[in-house]
Amino acid sequence: MAKKLLSGIQPSGTIHIGNYFGAMKQFVDLQDSYDSYVFIADLHAITTIQNREELSNNILNVALDYLGCGLDPKKVCLFKQSDLMEVTELAWYFNCITTMPYLERATAYKDAYQKAKEVNVGLFDYPILMAADILIQDADVVPVGADQKQHVEYARDTAQKFNNIYGETFKLPEPLILKNMAIIPGVDGRKMSKSYKNTIPLFGTDEEIKKAVMKIVTDSKTPEESKDPDTCNIFALHKLFLDVEELKYLRERYVKGGLSYKESKEMLLDEILKLIKPMRERREMYAKDIDSVKEILANGAKKAKIIVAEKMNIIRDRVGVKI
Repeated sequence: MAKKLLSGIQPSGTIHIGNYFGAMKQFVDLQDSYDSYVFIADLHAITTIQNREELSNNILNVALDYLGCGLDPKKVCLFKQSDLMEVTELAWYFNCITTMPYLERATAYKDAYQKAKEVNVGLFDYPILMAADILIQDADVVPVGADQKQHVEYARDTAQKFNNIYGETFKLPEPLILKNMAIIPGVDGRKMSKSYKNTIPLFGTDEEIKKAVMKIVTDSKTPEESKDPDTCNIFALHKLFLDVEELKYLRERYVKGGLSYKESKEMLLDEILKLIKPMRERREMYAKDIDSVKEILANGAKKAKIIVAEKMNIIRDRVGVKI
């Protein structure tokens, strides 16, 4: 029997190529190897989005993005987090065995606190809701980048603590570290992130993608001068699209000189548009029938609900609220 994989993505804005290569492509690649459950983390998104229309639109857009990228609803259970309210019930049980100093160690909380000082309770408690997402499904593996391993560690710690108090209830999930995936740079050279406003949209128009690509920061070397591909933000993005031989040839052109940054950007634009063409077409097909997308999410929730309802009965019994 295949191991169970669980992961999710927040509906917090426009998907960019960093999201695709850093997570979504992995889910598509892994869907034949695992019993995959992928959810849209709409409850997590409320920590930053408190606008009904924006959140609703984002949920549907992320579903379309997943399907457009190639996630097959016949192979993957795709659902909306908020359709499984057992998750929030479990998060409460976890809250009651978790200390505040423990949560204060969370990287996301510390980053948010340094920026804003006043952090809402939802963001502070984010690791516990995430632990509930993972543990209620009895997930074997959770695919994460190396910089997100702490999320799985929190889930493992919480499972162990619950097991120690109430008896063996949860399995300890393992992080599935996505290898060969360096930090994907945005147009300013920092990690590509919506919060930095340095993204290249995955499903933007040709013009939107071109505008973003042409903003990629470079040094001021002339076309004739030799350039260092290892320090070039454009070359770092070429690595996502080109094979070994193509990269070798491009590297030689960089070092030899005669290649302008403008030409390198135009090449990158062609690579991006070529990759996303079939994904765009698939996304547009689903977008013409939103009811079918809602049905996919509803069917996914029904399938996931069977598992979590059964698990929650065991948990309630262990805690003592079931009499």
